[in-house]
Parts: sequence; C-alpha cells; structure tokens
Amino acid sequence: MSDYLVAMEAAWLVRDVEEVDDAIGVAVSEAGKRLNQQDMDYVEVGVGATPCPACGEPFDSVFVAADTALVGLQLEMKVFNVESTQHARRVAKKEVGGALRDVPLKVIDTMEMEPEEED
Repeated sequence: MSDYLVAMEAAWLVRDVEEVDDAIGVAVSEAGKRLNQQDMDYVEVGVGATPCPACGEPFDSVFVAADTALVGLQLEMKVFNVESTQHARRVAKKEVGGALRDVPLKVIDTMEMEPEEED
C-alpha cells in the first residue's frame, strides 16, 4: 500500500465581480467553506495557473466577462494506503467531488509520496 498526493483542478463560477482578485478571493473562500462543512480541511485550495499561449509564463487561471468569472482552482489532497495511482485518483475525486457537487473536477497530477521514517 502506498500514499499519494493528488492534484485536481476545479472550474468555479463567481457572479457579480469586476476584478480578478475579487473573483479569486470569492472562489477560494466558497470552495474552502464547502470543504470545511464536510470536515475536509485537509484539502488544500488555491488558484490554478495557466501558461500564456505566447510566452509560456504562467498566470492566474481566471477569466472575467460581464461581471462573471470562471476561476480555475487547484485542489490538493493526500491519499493514504491505496493500491495504485488509479486508486488514489478515484478516492480523491470521490471525496472532493462529494463535497463540491456540481463543480467540474479533473485530476491533473498524482505523485507517490515517500514513506516517512520514524525516529
């Protein structure tokens, strides 16, 4: 059995905002609130990054039009004692998806964690 860190992206819709920073704040806050209601404070929430098509430099995954924003959130969760990478992905997506109903989720990366040595 192994432990994994699973990274997912979520598409979060925010209405009645004009500024990118406001959209980010509202999206992260709302997602965190919904996760905390399910006692899932172990899920890390942040804004995702999108590479610039021209130069390749990353920028915040936020698009604002008509006072409505689409914010790409990055969610990270540690999954313990699973059989494989696929199993870790399924567990993470099921856990987070249950708390964030009706929010599109996609697993973007899964990394096996090194076992921690005990003193």
